[in-house]
Amino acid sequence: MALTGDLSETPFTDLVQFYCQRRETVALVVRTSRGEGTFFIQNGDVVDAHLGGQRGLDAIRIAMRLRDGTFRVDKNAVCPSRAIHEPWTKVLLEEAWREDEANRDVEDALAGLDDKEAVVTSERKPTPARPTPGAMRAPTGRIQLPSPPPMMAPAKNHRGALLLGVVAALALGGPGVLLLRSHWSGEGPMGIGGVKDGVKVASVVQPLAQPAAAAQGDLLFGMSSPLTGPSKELGRAMKTGVEVAFAAANEAGGVHGRRLQLIALDDGYEPTRTVGVMKELAEQRRVFGFIGNVGTPTAAVAVPFAVERRMLFFGPFTGAPLLRKDPPDRYVFNYRASYAEETAAMVRHLVDVKRIKPMDIAVFAQQDSYGDAGFEGVARAMRRYGRDPSKILRLGYQRNTADVTDAVSELGKHANVRAVVSVATYKAAAKLIEKMRDKGSEIIFTNVSFVGSTALAEELAALGPRFSQGAMVTQVVPLPQSSATAVLRYQDQLRKYAPGEKPDFVSLEGYLAGTLLVEGLKRAQALETEKVIDALEGIRGLDLGTGASLSFGMSEHQASHKVWGTMLDEKGVFQNFQLD
Repeated sequence: MALTGDLSETPFTDLVQFYCQRRETVALVVRTSRGEGTFFIQNGDVVDAHLGGQRGLDAIRIAMRLRDGTFRVDKNAVCPSRAIHEPWTKVLLEEAWREDEANRDVEDALAGLDDKEAVVTSERKPTPARPTPGAMRAPTGRIQLPSPPPMMAPAKNHRGALLLGVVAALALGGPGVLLLRSHWSGEGPMGIGGVKDGVKVASVVQPLAQPAAAAQGDLLFGMSSPLTGPSKELGRAMKTGVEVAFAAANEAGGVHGRRLQLIALDDGYEPTRTVGVMKELAEQRRVFGFIGNVGTPTAAVAVPFAVERRMLFFGPFTGAPLLRKDPPDRYVFNYRASYAEETAAMVRHLVDVKRIKPMDIAVFAQQDSYGDAGFEGVARAMRRYGRDPSKILRLGYQRNTADVTDAVSELGKHANVRAVVSVATYKAAAKLIEKMRDKGSEIIFTNVSFVGSTALAEELAALGPRFSQGAMVTQVVPLPQSSATAVLRYQDQLRKYAPGEKPDFVSLEGYLAGTLLVEGLKRAQALETEKVIDALEGIRGLDLGTGASLSFGMSEHQASHKVWGTMLDEKGVFQNFQLD
């Protein structure tokens, strides 16, 4: 039987907090003056929302302001597709700041609180400056529904007290606990958990001595990746893949009796933001280690952070040499082949198979450490053909943009160029192809796997067959639509744990990296960093069913060296081709 109630007595925000903290899967259906809406919570994450004509975060923000209407909670409802990728805590906190800034009458709510409720506000600090978007720190405590207290909590100005409570938790440094205090009346409507009436006021109490994650027994892993901005599809897909691998492991009993949980925070693919994200994950969220971080420039600051603290840094989405030292850093493990291996395979194909002269091959690279890593791979391969790296035509663009104007102009000055090896992200790579094809160019465009193959295919397919056909991408995983054992397992689990998500190269890589990590955790004698690393270094010839065996060792921290060749057809669909 579905749980029903009135939003004037059990606010929308309290419902979201309750079901997210319990990591349940529900559909919250509301009928209000703003229209009807449905809000999907899947395993404790708000994944989609509709209200009137709004969808996603906009619908959430409108719902948080609702003060009337009814709700119904349908358990185990399946969300058809995911539209929200922000942590629910961040969404609520963002709205708390907005309303606190817009409605200064929150201060008046303090006067209505009794002395006990005002314990943390009696010496209240000035409201801190609002954090910059994407760097906001959500409250890390648990939100609980306790037993009925002996005295009634005041119902006056509930919303102001709730928002002030969230902000006060932040001012206290994050570890405070938001305690949703309830009271029950005689014949009130049913509230959360089957009790009568609803949650009336939120207040901040002293922090617990132990983080919530530790109390719950979950083994937490962190991910710093772009969840907003031009490269957001890379971070979103990598997050999906790791989450699917963890969900499968949890359903099978977890690891040493503990559930795995991923906490992914947005760094916007900017190293300056990565520092804060890594610090929050390590110090506030108390993660065991890191998995699936996206990017080379961000890794340049993330890796030293992890190594200095002797924390596991596993399966990043980058093939850069800074993560592949000789001998390797003890705490850094890679799943994928390197950019040097990808670019070497492509240069060999262009020269030996396509019969293109080395002097007729140019490089289009992002102007940062990612682009530098890819260019060095091409330069190393060119040396084998007697090509002086200093004479290679290098074109570029700025990170987090798709401004290829200078690259197009420069490329137009070199009529001899027959192929371009791109070390770029999908929007910039697609824009370069679009501009050159519009000029009638027949240049062969290739890309390394970091480009984001599915996103690139969608960008080019939308332009038409002449733009997509023939674009090449080296891959570090098999085709996500293939019938390899590992891929079939991935497809099944993707449908089960991330319904609505389509198979994708990046999420497949995240899934395989997550599966490999789970194998190492299971082999560890204890869930301690040093013992987990010892177990990982003992993996030899592991066959997950990709067509390439995986191995680690004390002097080998890259599991796979396999590179596949793929090419888009006129329909924008990737097909395999032999690189040699």
